[in-house]
Amino acid sequence: MGKKLDSNYIKNLSGRLSDSNLISYDDLPQYDLFLSQVIDFLNDRFIEDKYTNNIVQNYIKSGVITKPEDGKKRGYTKLHLVQLVLLSYMRPVLTTDEIKKVFSLAFNEINDRNDDIISWETAYKIFTEIQEDSYNSFLLNSAADEKKLDKLINTLELDDKDEERIRMFILVISLVAQASAIKKSVQKIANGYSTE
Repeated sequence: MGKKLDSNYIKNLSGRLSDSNLISYDDLPQYDLFLSQVIDFLNDRFIEDKYTNNIVQNYIKSGVITKPEDGKKRGYTKLHLVQLVLLSYMRPVLTTDEIKKVFSLAFNEINDRNDDIISWETAYKIFTEIQEDSYNSFLLNSAADEKKLDKLINTLELDDKDEERIRMFILVISLVAQASAIKKSVQKIANGYSTE
């Protein structure tokens, strides 16, 4: 069987997720990029997503992210990376149209920096701070959840050979339930707020 599911396992998992998923603003490339370099950067960081030129170009055509700078071979700036990284975190939760609506809350028309309510840099830094807090909160809650899980497991009167599998099953369905509740809440907010 795999690793024992306890608070140390949860702490280590959360720490690894935090380390591999948090990309600070300062860690984003400072120089302008070709589209192929943008794709490589995204695929290195978001392995499950499999970005392609067409995917990024479709986000541009549909007005979800900013158009590249005209006439420049390296037309993709740090702004594009910020938008694409934020989009990468939203993709599993929201549709393209919903992401566009969320972005319009703070940035109005995607290709006009003059109507932005806050800067993309500020938005990105807020996001990474909230994300880090979420991982830390997950660590704090996991100790309390482990006690609940132990109590639940004890009431099931399982054979020793089955206990770890059921413990893992309950943890997974618990995380799925939380993710589902969060996803539905985010979609309701994104679809229920009109910028007009």
